[in-house]
Amino acid sequence: MAIDGISHVTFLVRDLDRMATFLCDGLGAKEVYDSQGENFSLSREKFFVLGGVWIAAMEGSPPAERTYRHLAFKVDEADLPLFEQRLRRLGVDIRPPRSRVEGEGASLYFYDFDNHLYELHAGTLEERVACYRR
Repeated sequence: MAIDGISHVTFLVRDLDRMATFLCDGLGAKEVYDSQGENFSLSREKFFVLGGVWIAAMEGSPPAERTYRHLAFKVDEADLPLFEQRLRRLGVDIRPPRSRVEGEGASLYFYDFDNHLYELHAGTLEERVACYRR
């Protein structure tokens, strides 16, 4: 018996269409399902695939406040400026980078329109641990 990985991540959002624009136009996700009123779960929902991860967005009450709790996707460092441009065009709140230890990997932090924090990170767990052990 073992955990085989993450099945999906669910976000509660006020506006599913706005979330679709954020995920698809901003991050390059592919929308694969829209319940369109035929709700099998708690409310209307849309499913997306981003970086091989199933993301569910469901109409509901998003977090009232922002925290550092976030979802991070691995990207190539050379692509970070391109993602930042796309996200800024959508009006996404790009956060200042946190201080970094050399070798930790570059990141882009940003909030969606419902207070969820995301990170695009150029680095791996192995690189991070090796950096911290130096």
